Amino acid sequence: MTHSGTAAPARRITAVPEKIPVTLSVNGKSVKLLVAPWTTLLDALRDHLNLTGTKKGCDHGQCGACTVLVGGRRINSCLTLAVMQEDSEITTVEGLARDGELHPLQQAFIDHDAFQCGYCTSGQICSAAGLIAEGKARTADEIRELMSGNICRCGAYPNIVAAIQQAMERS
Repeated sequence: MTHSGTAAPARRITAVPEKIPVTLSVNGKSVKLLVAPWTTLLDALRDHLNLTGTKKGCDHGQCGACTVLVGGRRINSCLTLAVMQEDSEITTVEGLARDGELHPLQQAFIDHDAFQCGYCTSGQICSAAGLIAEGKARTADEIRELMSGNICRCGAYPNIVAAIQQAMERS
């Protein structure tokens, strides 16, 4: 009963959806997961596959810490659901190195000390790999513009740009 003496409306109980199977291709390996339909790609990578290089920053697509490559294109993994990426080729920072050799961007970030705390580094590197593959950046200003979706709170931007330029010269 409510304060007015009328019966309260009956509450409907909504069933929680079942977990659903999804097959992802991550860093060249096919993996099968059972996830809630609302699981983001970021959470699937970190919580289900233990690929913790991809960072959860803002969880709103504004900082770029969660950037990964899907089909070679950079995306914010916090803004896409894992089920939406079924059968897509996903590359995280852990998948960039080949045969024990660092990816040229990883080496360039070391060479130019392009990180301080390192939290944004994996997203910066994945975004830069996508930027290089896009082939649109030729100048430092273009690199800065095309990397503007990746925030570095430590302010290592000059070193990040220098690292990207080095990797571009070597690719």
